[in-house]
Amino acid sequence: MAVTPQTAPVGGNYDPYVALEFFKSAGTPVDFKEGKTIFAQSEKSIPVLRRNKMYLLLKGEVGLMQGKHAIGIVKPGEIFGELALITDAPRTAAAMARTPCTVIGLDDDDFGKALKKKPAFAVMLMGVMIRRMRETVALLKARGALKSDAAWKESVVFDKDLLSDMASGMSDDPVAVYRAGAPIITEGQKGVRMYVVMEGRVNISIGGRVVERLGPGGVFGEAALVDGSTRLANAAAETDTELLPITRAAFLELIKFSPDFAKAMLTSFAGRLRFLTARLN
Repeated sequence: MAVTPQTAPVGGNYDPYVALEFFKSAGTPVDFKEGKTIFAQSEKSIPVLRRNKMYLLLKGEVGLMQGKHAIGIVKPGEIFGELALITDAPRTAAAMARTPCTVIGLDDDDFGKALKKKPAFAVMLMGVMIRRMRETVALLKARGALKSDAAWKESVVFDKDLLSDMASGMSDDPVAVYRAGAPIITEGQKGVRMYVVMEGRVNISIGGRVVERLGPGGVFGEAALVDGSTRLANAAAETDTELLPITRAAFLELIKFSPDFAKAMLTSFAGRLRFLTARLN
């Protein structure tokens, strides 16, 4: 899915310069002739034979298709194919060169190398995904399409002790304890911390519908830290719960010093976005 360039990598905006530096750090340009398929709809990654890639378009124009229907056009400076790479899922659309094109493609190994060199890209891409999630949630609410019987799979789970060790020294907040049923964060509230579930379970709801449940190692509240906006959802303690609060500064340090953490967070956001988009379609 193409990303529309904006002016700065904050608040969900996309900066083509940040993307270019990221892709150049681990990939090389490749040319595609007009009419050449870059990837096919429903295409899957095959170990050794074919690996998913995400792309940055340097020159030309790429068309995105679902079946026989055109769903978008990628312009120079935009990225596409990122969700399939990050989630290791089949392609939801096909990409074809509408004109002679030059792209830089990154497979999962290249992506990991680039994250080590250019962690700012991860924050920017998270912001773009969160903006899309907010827009999609607004549409789903308007249609009454958020249902508790269509809950997300449990979020990506971290090693809670490892994450706690990584975060130590970055934040002075003590572990927070919530009794069963207690609200933790509220939809629309200004967010200043994300949380790691150390013990117990937390449920996440939007518009009164439970859409996700988190156990030890689950994280929530990170969206508001990325884009500086308000909380996207409510969170409440489903059982007696212990949470490790992490400030925005600590969150950004974790992304900077741990590419694995950055990639895991991107995977979580991408999975949520794919789920929401599927509900919308």
